[in-house]
This record gives sequence, structure tokens and C-alpha cells, in this order.
Amino acid sequence: MHRRRRTALVLTAAIAAAAPLLTACGNDAHPGAAAVVGGQRITVSQLDERVGEVRAAQRAAVPDEAQYQQVIARTGTLTRDTLHTMVLDRVLHRAAENAGVSVSRKEIQAMRSGLEEQAGGAKALQTTWLQQYGVPPQRLDDNLRLQLEAQKLAEKLGTNTDRPEFWKALSDASKDLNVDLNPRYGTWDVQKSSRADAKTPWVREVTAAQTQQGL
Repeated sequence: MHRRRRTALVLTAAIAAAAPLLTACGNDAHPGAAAVVGGQRITVSQLDERVGEVRAAQRAAVPDEAQYQQVIARTGTLTRDTLHTMVLDRVLHRAAENAGVSVSRKEIQAMRSGLEEQAGGAKALQTTWLQQYGVPPQRLDDNLRLQLEAQKLAEKLGTNTDRPEFWKALSDASKDLNVDLNPRYGTWDVQKSSRADAKTPWVREVTAAQTQQGL
């Protein structure tokens, strides 16, 4: 698991570089929206619900109040990171669709089984994903679908997830979807090829590990 963590930020940077500069979607234009992707709103209430799932899982995993407060302090950007994850999911899914790539339930289960074996069991895998990447147990399969879509998209393009061809596919998908982010939750900076204020360090590491295993 440590090897995957070390390589996490590569695709994070790729996602940021591929996305166009996101413009403001203030309350006047999109009341109650945290972001608009493909004409569909990600509402503030939907975002709050997703953040609440993570916090509930963290609370269950760390019953001691003092330790739980330390967890909250270490994940102070959770709301912004969660929104970026939700947007990234839709962008990558569109890029996969554009390339004719799909992921089956069987593939997700196979990937999960392999990762559980590496982690030392289902519970250990859930704990790792929660602690390292802010992914609660009920969202684990959704996250693994994201990993597989990234991997299969790269394979379809004859490249890998840190190459310009992969970035361009994500950029094209972002343009198709006309991503519009509420500035209170941060921005994606194309010029710097990095997210301005948020990171989602769980994409590249998994796809890299699975590619090495030949999955």
C-alpha cells in the first residue's frame, strides 16, 4: 500500500492540468450549487451529505473524542477535496465514455478482492481508504470504478495516466461538460498544472499498482 501512496499525486496533477480553468458559479447564477458539471448541479446539500458520510465513518473508526478532533484537524480541507472528487468522477467518466470505455461490476469486484488481499482483509482496505483518501466504506466501489476507468482509458489510448494523451482526453471531457465551480470551494489552475488548493491523492496510486499487476 505504501508504494501506491508514494505515486498518488501524479494523476492528481494530470487531472488538474487537463481541466480548463474553472469559472465562478456564484449564488446569483446557480443558487445552492457547489458546482455545475454537464449542466447538472452538484448542490451544496449533496456535497454536505458526502462530507457527512466521511465524518460519520471517521467518528465510528475513532470513538475517542480527542483523537477524533485530531482527525478533523488533519482533514480540514475535506469539503473542498470531496467536491473536487465529485467533479473529477464525472469528468473521468465522460472521458471514458468518449473513448468507448466501460467498467463492469465484475471488474470492480476483482479489483477489490485483489486490494483486500494486499491490505489484509476487507476491513483493513476500508480503513486505509478512509484514513488515507477520505473515502468512506459505502463509496469504496465507486472509487474503484474511477480507478478502473482511468486505467482502461489510458490503455485504450495506448498510453498511461501520466502522459499528455491521457491529459488531453480529460481536458476534452472537461470542455464537453463545461465544468463550473463555485469559487468558495477552490479552483483548478491550468497554468500551474496543479490544483490550487485541494488534492485527491487516491487515483494514480491505485491505477499504477493494478497496471503493474496486469489487471
